[in-house]
Amino acid sequence: MDRLATQLALPMVFPVEETFKTYVSGPNEQAFSLLDQLCRAMPEWKLHSAFSNLKLPLINLVAGAGRGKSHLLYACCHELTAKNIAHQYIDLATKNSLTPAIFEGLEVLSVVCLDNLQALAGEHEWEEALFDLFNRVLENQNCVVITTSRFGAQHSAFHLADLRSRLLWGLTFTLDPLSDHERMQVVAIRAEQKGLHLSAQALQFLLNHTQRDLPHLVAVLERLDKRSLQEQRKLSVALVKRELGLD
Repeated sequence: MDRLATQLALPMVFPVEETFKTYVSGPNEQAFSLLDQLCRAMPEWKLHSAFSNLKLPLINLVAGAGRGKSHLLYACCHELTAKNIAHQYIDLATKNSLTPAIFEGLEVLSVVCLDNLQALAGEHEWEEALFDLFNRVLENQNCVVITTSRFGAQHSAFHLADLRSRLLWGLTFTLDPLSDHERMQVVAIRAEQKGLHLSAQALQFLLNHTQRDLPHLVAVLERLDKRSLQEQRKLSVALVKRELGLD
């Protein structure tokens, strides 16, 4: 357990802007609503009807990049921190700096958030350790596990059949992409958080002249923020054109 204490000693800093209040759910309202309600109800998660017929208190969020999976996990952690609820977030994309012992003892927490579960696929020791964690969660019934992955439980990349079976025991939500209007809402919210005024015209121009996936749009907004400060100008269509090299 000493190794666990050492590995979990590092403080986690989550993006302050990625909360339930700033999440644009669009077609993913069901997953958003469940997680929001679950975190607000903590520690009485067992009273939530969503878990009444589940074999394992597990929520899987499945989707490709840029669908807001990590945002939802960060939002959960913000809410749980505010309520002083014991929880742990682990980004499994960083597993090369960790060991499977990271899962030891997590079943005593109220919530465990495992981001980028696909990073463990095909890694025998990691898959076994995760399977063991699920079994301890099942036995203790103290903990809710929330995972994100780019592919579902039945994907052949997960080699351990028992692990695939356990993943199917939970609730799985496949997150769908946002519409253009909803993407505009996300960018507008991020701009407002930065104290920026992005006109509707500039926002529409940005959406029409750059990649529309959210990570790219948010990255461009960061660049526009810096350019606006450098030029001491508002975020106009003209400024967006200059940043995109279209003037």
